Amino acid sequence: MSEVRLRFPPSPTGYLHIGGARTAIYNWLYAKKHGGKLILRIEDTDTERSTDESMSGILDGLNWLGITWDEGPYLQSDYADDHIQAAQKLIRDGHAYKCFCTKEVLDKKREAAIAAKLTYKYDRTCCNLSQEELADREKQDVPYVVRFKVPDSEGAVIFNDKVYGKIEKAYIDIEDFVIVRSNGKPLYLLSNVVDDIRDRISHIIRGQDGLGNTPRQILIYKALGSNIPEFAHMSLTLDPRKAKISKRSHGEVVTVQFYKDHGFLPWALVNFLVLLGWSTADDKEIFSQKELIEAFSLEGLNKANSVFNYHKGDPKFFTDPKALNINAYYLRTMPIEDLTAAVKEEFKSEGLWDEKYDHEKKKWFQTTLDLIRSRFHTVKDFAVMGRAYFADDYSVDQKAVKKNITKYENINEWLGMLAEKFSELQNFSKDEIERVTRELAAELDIKPGILINGCRTIVTGQLAGAGLFDVLEAIGQDRVVNRLKECRY
Repeated sequence: MSEVRLRFPPSPTGYLHIGGARTAIYNWLYAKKHGGKLILRIEDTDTERSTDESMSGILDGLNWLGITWDEGPYLQSDYADDHIQAAQKLIRDGHAYKCFCTKEVLDKKREAAIAAKLTYKYDRTCCNLSQEELADREKQDVPYVVRFKVPDSEGAVIFNDKVYGKIEKAYIDIEDFVIVRSNGKPLYLLSNVVDDIRDRISHIIRGQDGLGNTPRQILIYKALGSNIPEFAHMSLTLDPRKAKISKRSHGEVVTVQFYKDHGFLPWALVNFLVLLGWSTADDKEIFSQKELIEAFSLEGLNKANSVFNYHKGDPKFFTDPKALNINAYYLRTMPIEDLTAAVKEEFKSEGLWDEKYDHEKKKWFQTTLDLIRSRFHTVKDFAVMGRAYFADDYSVDQKAVKKNITKYENINEWLGMLAEKFSELQNFSKDEIERVTRELAAELDIKPGILINGCRTIVTGQLAGAGLFDVLEAIGQDRVVNRLKECRY
């Protein structure tokens, strides 16, 4: 296993959620850093819940994040025969056996153990069947499962996890576990190992909740005569109540698609998700793709669970504040051409895009984006909070109205006078705008801030923003004058 080979094996039972995305990112980073390969395997054997729509959602989510794979996607269901053949080989080699015990019989034994305050463990009734007894049951087509036979010795499964260190599980504490159901379908424990052997997987990076399965899977690897991959079990990502995050219990707010729809930049989300359970010695938080690949190591994975502090229902801070801050950082610092492309798609979906922004108004458009982006957290903010720069049908923050408009009895008159001053300007530049604003405030014997804040509220609909005089110059003379003249509160 000289080649570094990892896999991301999602189940197509819903959109890609942030926990799955984080697993994919870690595997992708490790493969990239070590010149290895990432295999995408779709574990679709849960036929009742697996859907083509979910599989498309997973692929779309990975592609949007920029997480590429080198092989696949392979469908686990296409290799069902391999899983059955592996089970048959284990039976032939004495590492597994058919168990004909019914659920009712097993339940009674379990209840008896509980009543006696003992830990229940399958007693190997069927492992000890004679050849005649086995043949008789097979002749009668008695339903059976296939159980893996744990070694009888006093030894243990011992492996070194890259996160949790030395793990030891005594054979005596491992029950002969089922690897094939009575309906003939192999369980995850077996299928996963067989697929990993076929795909020559050298490293397995997965959630801490898979740690309990690892000793049993190592037994299967050994029984099939295979090398054992290196294991690294990541800490879990929990919700604010410290419950494990899942698509089923938390809904769309934990899916990658949700963040795509709500104006997140792909790399900003990758950057944030990486920090949920991984860190560098210097606690650096912002990484370019090249920097992150170079910095990533399994030694940086944390043992402690991370918390994803989303706030469901809050229209602005709907997600972890750290995620929003990282996204805002990229909005502020990314090349203006890249920001233009991101905003363009959002504007098209909101009916705000003007083809002139690609041509004769491109310079104005990009200058305006650069002016307003410092206070925005998501791409959607440009079409909502920044709408007044690009359209006349914008909403006005009523908190701003209460603070800057209705508390002043003569504000309509003052802003009307300011509109007249603006309309007379031959050069509608920020310097001239500031000059006439301050001169009018002096004439009225009021603080300039009254006119400045009132003007901002009416012209942009917002309580705060970039410097007002830059803002007014960007919005343009005609629009500013008209909006101030129409002020009626």
